[in-house]
Order: sequence, then C-alpha cells, then structure tokens
Amino acid sequence: MDIKLTPDIEAALTQEARRRGTTVETRALTYLRERFVSPEPVEEAGDGETLADFLGDYIGALSSGEFVDGGAQMSLGIVAREGLGPR
Repeated sequence: MDIKLTPDIEAALTQEARRRGTTVETRALTYLRERFVSPEPVEEAGDGETLADFLGDYIGALSSGEFVDGGAQMSLGIVAREGLGPR
C-alpha cells in the first residue's frame, strides 16, 4: 500500500523521526501499529501464584559461589577481587 502524504504531514513526520533518531518509515509504521493494532493480551498470574512463580521462565538467580570461592559475601563487605582486574 502506498500512501501519499501532504507536505505538512511529511514535514512533521520527518521532524519527529529525526527527533527520535529513526527513519521516517520506521516512525510511521510504529505510530500506525500503536494506533491501529491491538496489543497482545497480557498474561495474568494465576491465583496464589507469586511474582517469582509468574516470572520463573524469564528470570533466574546465580550463586556467587559458582564464580568466587566461598561466595562474594557482600553482606559482610567481603568481595573477592582476583580475576576481576584493577579497581
């Protein structure tokens, strides 16, 4: 589909794209998508499900002991510096 823009709309679109650091085409498509395409439905957490349960497939935790012998022990103010380079 080709759409002919009036000079005033083209100028405004060009200025907005430049302000956002993008192309005119990308800005126009983004605006049209935001305006006319329904967003995908947001998945809701089930009853009794915690935020961690809900985000379980998307987040994780690391044990610092896997990377630093004895763990970072940051709550004690002890952080191993070996292999981390100069401060």
